[in-house]
Amino acid sequence: MQRLLALLCLVASPLSAQDRAGDFDYYVMSLSWSANWCALEGDARGSPQCDASADFGWILHGLWPQYENGYPANCPTSERSPSRGDTAAMADIMGTSGLAWHQWRKHGVCSGLSSEDYFALSREAFGRINRPDVFRALTRQVTLPASLIEEAFVKENAALEADQITITCKSGYIQEARICLTRDLEFRDCGRDVSRDCTMTSAQFDPMR
Repeated sequence: MQRLLALLCLVASPLSAQDRAGDFDYYVMSLSWSANWCALEGDARGSPQCDASADFGWILHGLWPQYENGYPANCPTSERSPSRGDTAAMADIMGTSGLAWHQWRKHGVCSGLSSEDYFALSREAFGRINRPDVFRALTRQVTLPASLIEEAFVKENAALEADQITITCKSGYIQEARICLTRDLEFRDCGRDVSRDCTMTSAQFDPMR
């Protein structure tokens, strides 16, 4: 009997520690510069997001539920999965329907929302941010400090402060701008684990295609 109880405790332990849908503190909205992602990954994948005709600049990588330290992922949910039409409808701001599907399965299921409401909230969050137009005017690859990206976003969004946005880099490129939002989509300070800015002074930044 004692061995049986011990086995049941081992089985039950992971479930008690599992992330729960709707149980989080704030959102991180991640914006990716499409041309940089294409140079790093998309071209090798043959992603339609990287076609010159797509005309993507900053895209919505995702809206991520976040704890004050860490984040939930892959939460169990009773909400139905989005349809192909639902994910395809997000491609105009997310680049591809595949990214929309992936974001729902990893992050959206932890929001406590239906897929329709999660995508609607994601679109609303994306629409609230003024994305600096200056980068769309580039005609060639440049190198610049990551801090310049942050400054451009802060300048274009009057209520946004430096502690509420972080810039990430990957393989020598500017990767993402991550903006911290309350559950009501107001700007707020990022948690300590999120607010780690890229310190590169000469990160690569590609022009739109």
